[in-house]
Amino acid sequence: MVTDPPYGDTSLDWDQPVKGWLDLIDTRQVWCFGSMRFWLEHGSDFREDWTYAQEIVWEKHNGSGFAADRFKRVHELALHWYQGPWSTLHLNPPVVVGQPRKRGTRRANGTPHTGEIAASHYDSTVRLKRSVLQVRSEHGRAIHPTQKPVGIVDPLVRFSVRQGGLVLDPFMGSATTLVAAKQSGRRAIGIEINEQYCTLAAERFAQQSLDLVGAEISGGGGSNQMTVDDVTSDIEGRAA
Repeated sequence: MVTDPPYGDTSLDWDQPVKGWLDLIDTRQVWCFGSMRFWLEHGSDFREDWTYAQEIVWEKHNGSGFAADRFKRVHELALHWYQGPWSTLHLNPPVVVGQPRKRGTRRANGTPHTGEIAASHYDSTVRLKRSVLQVRSEHGRAIHPTQKPVGIVDPLVRFSVRQGGLVLDPFMGSATTLVAAKQSGRRAIGIEINEQYCTLAAERFAQQSLDLVGAEISGGGGSNQMTVDDVTSDIEGRAA
């Protein structure tokens, strides 16, 4: 699960923490966004049955704080929790491949007196992705007041879910988690209480096809692709 629940940081009607939502979720890994205030007040919901793994810091280009007498807050946290043994989870190490760099020439066999010089070669720098991720917010183009950019959700989905696996977002909002899942070849389910945002999310996908049966993006066949209308019909059929 990758989700962004209401934090309860403001007095807005919709910004109210939801009690008991974790008890309704059947999953072994959760990436949950939240402010420090959110975690201080509601972190105990996780600590009873979940094991803390790590966190990432989303650094954005503009602030989200409302106080005029404090440091301007330009970041949010996403904490990673899991159940069961860590060794049994499916994990994709978050690596970054840097630009190849030329290594200096060296003499063969370490014997400089022979005058025999080995060929130069290049090494690619592979390192773990850093825990502070700089991604521009959706300011000016968001369809939801707390919309996350795909760029901050995508690495979390890729880290925790295998290709063709299923991602759940019970606080779907503008469906960014579903977009990230689709683009990386994962399936996704989104749940949203506000019908307006369900409609906007559907419109976001209106010109695309959703990979709901695990076909990889690069090689999925046409018979494996379903449109939003197909999804709606399928959901209505199951409900009936």
